[in-house]
Amino acid sequence: MDLNFTAEESAFRQQVRSFMQEKLPADIRRKVLGGMIVERDDYVRWQRVLHEQGWGAPGWPQQFGGPGWNATQQYIFEEESAAAGAPRAIPFGLKMVAPVIMAFGSPEQQQRYLPKILSAEEWWCQGYSEPGAGSDLASLKMRAAREGNEYVLNGQKTWTTLGQYADWIFCLVRTDPDVKPQRGISFILVRMDTPGITVRPIITMDGAHEVNEVYFENVRVPAENLIGEENKGWTYAKFLLGHERTNIAGIGIAKRELARLKRVASEEKKNGKPLLQDPMFAVRVAQVEADLTALEITNLRVLSAEAEHRAPGPEASILKIKGTEIQQAITELLTQAVGPYALQLNRAAMAAGYQGEHAGPAYAEPLAAGYLNMRKLSIYGGSNEIQKNIISQMILGL
Repeated sequence: MDLNFTAEESAFRQQVRSFMQEKLPADIRRKVLGGMIVERDDYVRWQRVLHEQGWGAPGWPQQFGGPGWNATQQYIFEEESAAAGAPRAIPFGLKMVAPVIMAFGSPEQQQRYLPKILSAEEWWCQGYSEPGAGSDLASLKMRAAREGNEYVLNGQKTWTTLGQYADWIFCLVRTDPDVKPQRGISFILVRMDTPGITVRPIITMDGAHEVNEVYFENVRVPAENLIGEENKGWTYAKFLLGHERTNIAGIGIAKRELARLKRVASEEKKNGKPLLQDPMFAVRVAQVEADLTALEITNLRVLSAEAEHRAPGPEASILKIKGTEIQQAITELLTQAVGPYALQLNRAAMAAGYQGEHAGPAYAEPLAAGYLNMRKLSIYGGSNEIQKNIISQMILGL
């Protein structure tokens, strides 16, 4: 197993880096690197730039409009995008429902949905979690009853990220309540403007409207919106979750934020010297960097396995656990580095780009929001405790 990049892969990295320098809008770059709020229009604008280049969906095969990159090229692209300050791809369409449609959808569904995901013409959100079904997803209760050529949906989804912007939601629904829970679930696509859908915001600790509750009351959905076979949705859900957990690892983003931490710790002073020279603080930064290097090597091993057409096994869970822990650790160190200035949290100022007077250094103002927001990482996508159970079952047979 060779974990070094080839000459061709290094040349590809330089191609991506040059593209980012030339095409990434300066205002978007400034927002991302400064920890400011990235708006819906920013995501859409950048996705359309990538789409015009033919790079709108790095993981998609060419037959569906992707560039046909291998796993290593996708990794390089994600790393260079993060380092340049490009916004992360909103995953619900590109990285979650699209692979399911490619693998299990009909040709008609592929032709209908995939091009508009690629061009950012349609925005998607995820309808998995319910008030009583999060990590224990098989216990979901939202019903979908078949009536002729329609399904009638009743129930609730929660923690629906960016659902206030979405044109479509992909949902897990219970179509057979009388069988083993995993066998009575189906995967269905629903327009968010369908009568009977109500979206209510959930305001998170950082004051953001990022997640929502979505209520379904006698929502009628064409039966043609069912993906694959009825009652086989659990199979499709597991397929999707494997993509989600690998994405959450966010190695490129963690490397960018580690560099940001080092810059901040070089600006902040302790006893007249840069904080980064303080032995106690420096050793904590070094530990995070060592963990990140180990995680990157694990990810490269997964890429090597994919190149040899070997299934990665429990590595997706390992990437999810360590990736989220590292991102959380970096935000903790960032807030500690600036001390009381990290207590500021003014979302109106964040949205305006922090124009005007600052009580402390401008780079300190987004840190409280970042710290609070990152607490969610170890919970969503299957909590880290659940991932440890998966690892113990797959490796130790427990």
